[in-house]
Amino acid sequence: MKLTLVILALVGCVAAFSVPTQKVKVADKDFLEKQKFLFEIFYRVEDPLMFEEWIKIGQKYTFDKTQYETFDFYMEKFWESYKLGALLPKGEFFGALVKTHHKQAYGLFNFFYYAKDWETFVRNVAWARIHVNEGMFVYALTLAVIHKPEFEGLILPQIYEIFPQYFFNSKFVYEAEKFDYEVFSKYIMYEKEYNDILYKDYSEFSDNFYFYTKDWKTWQWYKMMGLDQEWYVEDKYFLRENYAEFAKDPKYVEAMKGFQRFYMPVDYTRDIEFFNEESKLSYFTEDLGWNAYWYYLNMDYAFFLNGKQFGLDKDRRGEFWIYNVQQILARYYQERLTNGYGDIPEFFWYKQIEYGYDPQLIYYNGIGYSYRKNYYDFYTYGNFEMYSQIQNFFTRVYKSLESGFYKTADGQVIDLHKPEAVKFIGNYLQGNADTFDKYFFNYYYLLAHMYFADVDYSDVEVFPNVFLNFETMLRDPFFYTFYKKFTDVFYNFKYFLKPYTKSDLFYDGITIKDVTVSKLVTYYDIVDFDVTNLLNDKMTFVDGEFVWDKALLARQARLNHKPFEFDFTIESKVAQKGVVRVFLGPKFDEFGRVIPLEYNRKNFVQIDSFVYPFVAGSNTIKRSSKEFTWTAEDRITYSELYKYVMLASEGKYDFPLDISEPHNAFPDRLVLPKGWEHGFPMQFYFFVSPFAEEYEQFSNFDYTYSSGVGSGTRFVDSKPFGYPFDREIDEYTFFVPNGYFKDVKVYYVDTFAKYFEKKYEHFGTFDYSIEY
Repeated sequence: MKLTLVILALVGCVAAFSVPTQKVKVADKDFLEKQKFLFEIFYRVEDPLMFEEWIKIGQKYTFDKTQYETFDFYMEKFWESYKLGALLPKGEFFGALVKTHHKQAYGLFNFFYYAKDWETFVRNVAWARIHVNEGMFVYALTLAVIHKPEFEGLILPQIYEIFPQYFFNSKFVYEAEKFDYEVFSKYIMYEKEYNDILYKDYSEFSDNFYFYTKDWKTWQWYKMMGLDQEWYVEDKYFLRENYAEFAKDPKYVEAMKGFQRFYMPVDYTRDIEFFNEESKLSYFTEDLGWNAYWYYLNMDYAFFLNGKQFGLDKDRRGEFWIYNVQQILARYYQERLTNGYGDIPEFFWYKQIEYGYDPQLIYYNGIGYSYRKNYYDFYTYGNFEMYSQIQNFFTRVYKSLESGFYKTADGQVIDLHKPEAVKFIGNYLQGNADTFDKYFFNYYYLLAHMYFADVDYSDVEVFPNVFLNFETMLRDPFFYTFYKKFTDVFYNFKYFLKPYTKSDLFYDGITIKDVTVSKLVTYYDIVDFDVTNLLNDKMTFVDGEFVWDKALLARQARLNHKPFEFDFTIESKVAQKGVVRVFLGPKFDEFGRVIPLEYNRKNFVQIDSFVYPFVAGSNTIKRSSKEFTWTAEDRITYSELYKYVMLASEGKYDFPLDISEPHNAFPDRLVLPKGWEHGFPMQFYFFVSPFAEEYEQFSNFDYTYSSGVGSGTRFVDSKPFGYPFDREIDEYTFFVPNGYFKDVKVYYVDTFAKYFEKKYEHFGTFDYSIEY
């Protein structure tokens, strides 16, 4: 984790320009034992548990109520379901948004969360690893580790390392599970294939054309770089942008000595079948970091957790969640524009969905994910009762917003035309446990996802569908279409709030004179993702200790950008603190027309914010994209972390608690849209507002290794998320000296062109000089 707090949100509104220096803590023996247990219990989770120590501990479940801080209804029902054989069987698809699955997972989570001590927790976890459905186990345990205060600082493998099947296409998964690292029998087969097909000689027809391109696939550029078989051993290093930080560390070299790495190139599903024009965006919608961000946001602010009990209400959970939805849609729209597409398609209750989606994923039990054909009609094929319920939820809230108030079942009247009502609207839209009328609004969100995945109220065994789990739903273009309904409600609420006046926005004494932005450049680089959990081999133990001596890695191209910088020139009449916010938005629509600001405000993504102590006079501020404290670089892999833990357990290494980027930070590489080779026009908006807060930021959590979820002191100020773009805009009053627009262009550089154009001088050798 960065030494400055990673703010863990697509909104940059909670970042700080600087934080007080704080010494990073080093893990003690007790912490390392806990960390080792978690890493081992997640290892190849779909396979039987092979660690003898945990097998022995997991033989008995702790049902003694005195061993728990509380023992609630969900725990009772979970235990009854187990005794009756009614739990979701192992090997079946688990959907976090399937009602029957959710209730069981909630009970299991409570058994983990309310355990009074570590021994009870370990016994329950080991038992569940042996007896409970794998997907449910991972979901419940991840929630418990994130939210249980005693576990602060413990690191879990990323969700794409635990279940690679959720993130990589079935072709890759099949190949990975068949992989035998000791027998390279495929080498000769692939050598022949590429000699016969890729390297056909057409010199008799042309002096300059030697490559067969009729069936060309994007992944074939690997072959141009010397990867002449699918599986291979490489003695260089893990590919990621921040690898140098580790490679220079002698302790890292010691930890990884003798460690074997096996790689396989993998592409996005767009290269297998071009399902419709939306498939062109799969490099973005199927990005692992993009999908993992949404997953962890919904784990941090799980809809069924009580806000007061878990402190989530302190973080303005509902408002924060719906603003993240709005920012995700805005970022997706920016990517659509760079590909020549326009607005996100609207969702109509009685209209066909034009764009289908085939995820080409396979669950670990071998069953493929459901797909949706083009021009699919949800209304005709769905459960009409459930459909009407979902529609009724939206109808009810629209009517409430129009009337301006809502009267709850217990007689409470809520004024919905006041700014503070945003918490009620946010909670309603998430369908969370804090919603203002549980009788009408609780769980509608869950039902909506069940409906679109064709799951009935009481279904237990269901077909895999991307809409039933947070880590897969952003892959589907329909996600963005349906979630526009959520933001439409949010904008409807904001419509009834008066636009900010000039006096509201004006910061006396502050004038932004100029902001210089360095060149914005995007490109594709390649990265290795740890998919060791797919390995189909025996496990080796020496003196009872697991020997983790090999890793399986998926090597994939992904969107990235070069670091860029801002140079601010800001004048201040007096010495004072201010909050600087930075937004990035489009300037033109898909037809090249300027988008009016009153509409375009919805398309701005807040990429940074920080507190700055202005001095009287001129202030020159340099700010690099590397300093964005809400983003994360590439994370250290599961395999590497385990090696570090074992080295520390032997007393040979001081394991720092900030060794890994936080689980829920937004990928730095996705801050900018892809852009165009000749420059995609966009605009920055910079805004400075007064800093005046009653609480001290980071005051009740250690920012070096904690994200502070539920602390109430994560945010730099109490302004609405997205301020000042959060309300309707009156252009006659919006422009103030402390706000500044800057036109820019985003340039895309094709780093792979040299391989296709035969300009790579080291043909047959992997190019480690490619941009990182």
